[in-house]
Amino acid sequence: MFGWEFPPFNSGGLGVACLGLTRALAQTGAQITFVMPKKLDVGAPWAKLVFADNVILDQFNSALSAYATDEHYKGSGTYGQDLFSEVTRYAEYGGEIARSQEYDVIYAHEWLSFGAGMKAKEISGKPLIVHVHATEFDRTGGQGVNQHVYDIERAGMHEANRVIAVSEYTKNIIVEKYGVPAEKVSVVYNGIDETTAPRHKEDLSRLRALKKSGQKLVLFLGRITLQKGPDYFLRAAKRVLEYNKDVFFIVSGSGDMEKDMMIFASQLGIAHRVFFTGFLVGQDRDEIYAAADLFVMPSVSEPFGIAALEAMRMGKPTLISKQSGIAEVVNNALKVDFWDVEKMAEGIISILKSPALKYSMGEHGKREANRITWDDAAHKVNGIVQDLLVSSR
Repeated sequence: MFGWEFPPFNSGGLGVACLGLTRALAQTGAQITFVMPKKLDVGAPWAKLVFADNVILDQFNSALSAYATDEHYKGSGTYGQDLFSEVTRYAEYGGEIARSQEYDVIYAHEWLSFGAGMKAKEISGKPLIVHVHATEFDRTGGQGVNQHVYDIERAGMHEANRVIAVSEYTKNIIVEKYGVPAEKVSVVYNGIDETTAPRHKEDLSRLRALKKSGQKLVLFLGRITLQKGPDYFLRAAKRVLEYNKDVFFIVSGSGDMEKDMMIFASQLGIAHRVFFTGFLVGQDRDEIYAAADLFVMPSVSEPFGIAALEAMRMGKPTLISKQSGIAEVVNNALKVDFWDVEKMAEGIISILKSPALKYSMGEHGKREANRITWDDAAHKVNGIVQDLLVSSR
């Protein structure tokens, strides 16, 4: 299994998915060799970890990101001239690793690892599965594509024996935009469990005074990029504040639109009511989830949306865009079109002013999230693997 990131060194949901899926697959009896491009101080007792290049930990930086753009990557100096040269180098390492390991099936997560998977297949002749967590059409919010990334994605999907998509939403893009036969694509939804879920925090010392004063907290947590719709979140925030002044809007994450969104909040006249936290991990991330009165995911194009599942698992009422994979599998969340700022604001206002609605959505959402597990995902993946093994004999 070729990956690109693994908690705690992850920039988003890809690493979380790799952790949850590998752990659950191991419980089915699968023996997993998980390969990453660089040496990191990570552990996973249920899998054998292999690092394609032995680089000391202090050389790791945020450029090694599943979501970095080529422009962001250039000039970092640590990993090569640009992201694509690093992806190419990883592919070559993938070929060398393929010669040294024992395995029955090759599995590649996301386009950054597709080259390594294809090289391993070329050398070994073993069947290849590619797992699509997002496409270039998602990352750009439908505003064109990076042709080089698209070409790598398409080549990986067509070379693979099977393609796994994280939702029907993503499968439709794969079929329509990449020309992959529908029968070749299987949908396996993401999940959540104790390994990957945020933990409830009793001590909210940094936010306690704010909460005691009667302020409500509305949370956006995710990459601050075009795909995630932070501008729609701020537009909705302005509408809500025209109705209720006692609301703070938290934008938790980082990304190429972070500075622009700070400026935009000022232009909207709501900067004093918007708190940008930066990218949070560990206890800080758990605390933000625990403190929120409502979670909002206004994504323009969201293959799944693990953050929304995390919020529901924490018992938080959740509002999500209809343009998301998670909208296919949950019923106890408000769903709006990402562009419908008025509906989004109405939903936020309705939840904040009704303790009964807030409690009901939180409790029902929590029970629903508890039923969407990585174990279910692993059993589906295991079935696909077994089918491949039978057909390849």
